[in-house]
Amino acid sequence: MMSKVEWPTVSTTRRSLLFAAALVLPIGRARADDYPSRAIRLIVPWAPGGVADIVARLIADRLTQQLGQPVVVENRPGASGVIGTDFVAKAAPDGYTLVLVTASTHAMGPSVKPTTYDPIKDFAPIIQVTNAPTIMVVPPSFPANNVAEFIALAKQRPGQLNFASFGIGSSAHLAGEFFMQATGTRMVHVTYKGSAPAIVDLMADRVQVFFDSIPSGLPHVRGGTLKALAVTGPTRSAAAPELPTIAETIPGFDVTVWQGVAASAGTPPAVIQKLYTESAKIMALPETRKTLIDLGADPVSLSPDQFAAQIARENDKWRKLVKDAKIVIEQ
Repeated sequence: MMSKVEWPTVSTTRRSLLFAAALVLPIGRARADDYPSRAIRLIVPWAPGGVADIVARLIADRLTQQLGQPVVVENRPGASGVIGTDFVAKAAPDGYTLVLVTASTHAMGPSVKPTTYDPIKDFAPIIQVTNAPTIMVVPPSFPANNVAEFIALAKQRPGQLNFASFGIGSSAHLAGEFFMQATGTRMVHVTYKGSAPAIVDLMADRVQVFFDSIPSGLPHVRGGTLKALAVTGPTRSAAAPELPTIAETIPGFDVTVWQGVAASAGTPPAVIQKLYTESAKIMALPETRKTLIDLGADPVSLSPDQFAAQIARENDKWRKLVKDAKIVIEQ
């Protein structure tokens, strides 16, 4: 004869669930309360010495002091930032592996060429720390002295002016494409292996305009070897407040490159918030702001939600431009 099966009562089941919850919930809270309990890695998907690396080390040094645990910068360059960024996308979502994200890794690059990670779904944004326009520079002898005059000249010479960039999908390339789309002009895109050779040809008038980074282009402007017409952000740059924006001639024009810090998707919200709070303190320091302005960047402190919204907007914007301009990278 089969023995009678004794099913647990409702009260027994409830006690079991409450006991399980009592085991799990404090662990989750402890992870957030005790964070960090060991060293944190901040991955920079670029080589040492560049602006991204400088910004990362600035943040890491201060976070080390504030969090009481080492925040170690680790450079993992390659594939235009994809290698290091993908590494963090696949890292454990525990807040111990962070990445310095940029407009290139999370908006401009993915809009032109598919990446091994999803710039929106695979990351938990923590804070945006910089926002930097590019600078529209022309040869000193170029007949246009402002944006309106440049547009008029470009319309008189459709397809006869050349604009330089340091590669398809780069900020300089997409800024040029965005400018043509916004103004109804047509120029020829000429690529170089970096800013330096592009500037050499710009000085020689072999190309007529370059949307360069401020740290690269501004010294030539102040030295008289290039002429600046404007910056490409929505407001004037703290690094060069004397220069107008293109938006003052073309309302709504906005091309900026930006940087921030993110973790892998699924990182506990309390950990994200703690990292944001501590990072925002760093961004409020006068010495931090001065260092970033000297690098040609405007310091910002966008919250996780604000930064996530910024990344989403930038993805929509650049994907639309790439589609409309029919930009393709040959494999």
